[in-house]
Amino acid sequence: MSGTYAITMGDRGRLVIPAELRARTGLDAGAPLVLVETGSGLVVMTRDQARDHLRTQLAGTNLVDALLTERRAAAQREDAA
Repeated sequence: MSGTYAITMGDRGRLVIPAELRARTGLDAGAPLVLVETGSGLVVMTRDQARDHLRTQLAGTNLVDALLTERRAAAQREDAA
C-alpha cells in the first residue's frame, strides 16, 4: 500500500512519521532509517530496505571481475604504448 502524507519539518530538522504509517510499516522509536537523495526528492527507507534495494541493483554484477577486466585492458594499452 502506498500513500502521500503531508508532514512538517521541526525547528531542529526533525520529521515526524504519522502513527498509522509507523504502525503499518512496523517502525518503532529508534529504528535506524536511511535517507536517500534522488533527482526527484528524498526517499526514506529502513536499513533492510536499503540493503535489499542495493542488492537488487547490483544483482548479476561482479565488481571484482569488472575491475580486473578494466585493469588488464589498461595494462595492455600501457604495454602497447
